[in-house]
Amino acid sequence: MVLQLSFCTNLEIPHFFCELAQIIKLACSDTFIHNILIYLAACIFVGIPLYGIIFSYVHIVSSVLKMSSSKGKHKAFSTCGSHLSVVFLFYGTAFGVYITSVFTDSPRNTAVASVMYTVVPQVLKPFIYSLRNRDMKGTLRKVTDKIIDHL
Repeated sequence: MVLQLSFCTNLEIPHFFCELAQIIKLACSDTFIHNILIYLAACIFVGIPLYGIIFSYVHIVSSVLKMSSSKGKHKAFSTCGSHLSVVFLFYGTAFGVYITSVFTDSPRNTAVASVMYTVVPQVLKPFIYSLRNRDMKGTLRKVTDKIIDHL
């Protein structure tokens, strides 16, 4: 797609990394068809996995709600909560980047949001999943209590 475009002299991409949408913004030629293809690809490659995640969580929640034990429900929802937090962080910020890039042209905000969906979920995954461990929860409570006491 990019090889078919003609570019202007200003070739600086004010972004965290080189995304196709940012490269297309630099083109001097008509990019309408390219933009349609990007959104179509985004719908396919983001929409289908997101639909699968939502579909599976609907079935998980319905199965958990059928459980009679409240302790079992709590354990199941706490396990799902850590995964959902990472999913929402990734999809929410990625969605925000592409939607806000249509309405605003703030390179700083777009770069910050790109860091949020490319770096932060991967860094937080081990931490979020380790919060399911009782020892880790206890240690985190002790550290936050000490911080609060010093304030």
